[in-house]
Amino acid sequence: MFFEDINEGYEFPVLQKDPITRVQLVRFAGASGDFHPLHLVEEVADKAGMKIIAHGMLIMGMLSQGVTSWVSRKNIKKIQVRFSKMTYPGESIQIVGKVLEKKTDNTVVGEVLAKNSEGEVKVAGIFEAILPSRIS
Repeated sequence: MFFEDINEGYEFPVLQKDPITRVQLVRFAGASGDFHPLHLVEEVADKAGMKIIAHGMLIMGMLSQGVTSWVSRKNIKKIQVRFSKMTYPGESIQIVGKVLEKKTDNTVVGEVLAKNSEGEVKVAGIFEAILPSRIS
């Protein structure tokens, strides 16, 4: 992807993730070290008046995967996120994004959202990337 090839408003291809499973949460807990029982133990979640919830960082990882599937990781300057809703096992997450701004130094500013199939935004973010130019 080159700076000259995209315009403000350009929408990136959607990254569709498989439904979140309990096994995935256990694996993520092992990889991250986050064994909080609200992510893993139904009885604890019930006692808190909740359901099992996915790790926020798991959803953020999916969001980041979306960005790096659109723009090479080496070109990413920053990603800032805001968590807005809990994610539950069984939900399918899709990552969508678009270019908000093009700057004169080949930087693009983009919006990225992790949404469930009902359109609820789980994590929202802004990223900046420096894109290569066709003009040297």
